[in-house]
Amino acid sequence: MKGKRVFTIIKTFYKNQTEVAEAINFVLDSYWVDEIKEEEMIQTIKDIIRNNDSLLYKNGDYTTIIKQRSGKRRLEIVSRIKEDL
Repeated sequence: MKGKRVFTIIKTFYKNQTEVAEAINFVLDSYWVDEIKEEEMIQTIKDIIRNNDSLLYKNGDYTTIIKQRSGKRRLEIVSRIKEDL
């Protein structure tokens, strides 16, 4: 889909790791193409982390699915945001 995407993540609670990864990717990608402001991106990522902690982490590290689907750069940003929680 070309052009502007409509930023609508209504929920911050997800059923599985794939949904969490897709939400993180959507938020960060939207920020990178200037569709949302930095403050909104940070707050949304914080909400996703807070509400889906058990889906994101296992033994103190990101789960394999999250690592594979979101990638190193996105998870570096998520880690920086998590430090501020």
